[in-house]
Amino acid sequence: MSVVGARPSHASTYLVRAAVTAPSVHDTRPWLFVANGDRAIELHADVDRRLLLTDPFGREMVISCGAALFNVRLAMRHLGFKPVVQPFPDPRDPAFLARVTWGAYAEATPEEQDMYAALRRRHTVRGPFLTDPLPSHLVDALSVQAHAESAGLHLVDDSTSRRHLAELVRAGQDVHRTDPAHDPEQALWTWRLGHPRREGIPAGATGGPPGGGAGDQAPEDDGGGRPTGSDSSTEAPGGGPAGRDYAGLTRMFPTPPRRWPARTGLVAVLGTDRDDRPAWLRAGQALERIMLFAAARDVMAAFHTQPLELPWLREQVRQTLSAGEFPQMILRLGYAPGARPLPRRPLTEVLR
Repeated sequence: MSVVGARPSHASTYLVRAAVTAPSVHDTRPWLFVANGDRAIELHADVDRRLLLTDPFGREMVISCGAALFNVRLAMRHLGFKPVVQPFPDPRDPAFLARVTWGAYAEATPEEQDMYAALRRRHTVRGPFLTDPLPSHLVDALSVQAHAESAGLHLVDDSTSRRHLAELVRAGQDVHRTDPAHDPEQALWTWRLGHPRREGIPAGATGGPPGGGAGDQAPEDDGGGRPTGSDSSTEAPGGGPAGRDYAGLTRMFPTPPRRWPARTGLVAVLGTDRDDRPAWLRAGQALERIMLFAAARDVMAAFHTQPLELPWLREQVRQTLSAGEFPQMILRLGYAPGARPLPRRPLTEVLR
């Protein structure tokens, strides 16, 4: 990692303040930034924050950093400059994910300004959405946003596919919660309301019993199809995709309840044509672009990553739900009840 003697400039501070609003796996915030004066900002993965069991290859860590990278780009555009991104500039250092420099002046578009304004409104939903369906033109626009980052957004919009996806999510969750080594890793990134932290997920964030259709993690958590106005008629038994058990409720509910409110919203799988670190970085940028475009229209996101963390389940998602592309994120989008974003790590911990 580069070592810089001077204090970070105001421009670098401005960029990183935008970057750290990104979601991340288990809210680990696995990023570090290095300011090269006013010339460039470097993005590095903080490998000490990688989840060794949940994310053994670092895929979700890189996706999380990709979301932060998109925010850096967006902050530059807000100021009227084109970001110049050099991904993986040092092949000897796989944690050095990108260098971003200031390009030519070009006024930001209204769409970019709307997304920038949504940076601090965007939050992850861990629970059911409201019943209001998303307009079809917004659904189409979200796919366009994914393609702008060389990714695909594959809607899960029929009852059979949604039931199949819910079963895969539930299978992944069952594997995790019966693994005695996985529970301590998740507990490390879970905090109680009486002891708030600037990282990790608050206990009880699922919004209901585990396995009953509440939210997952992130990069922050939970999905539906092209809206029909129906609330629950097409949901899987148990009310939709299973949620993470941050509060340890499986001790009280060994068998998840079979019915849970199923207001799942728009369900989709974000995929890429390749499955390497550059593709993961692109997926993170596509994910954040989708979420900010949606948040600018008061639509929030939730995630389910459990089946993507197990190779055999991820392959099933690829074969049946993502048109052969490598699935990088399972997400839901919808109108959410009021919620507040979680606290962020101070810049002194992430900017050098």
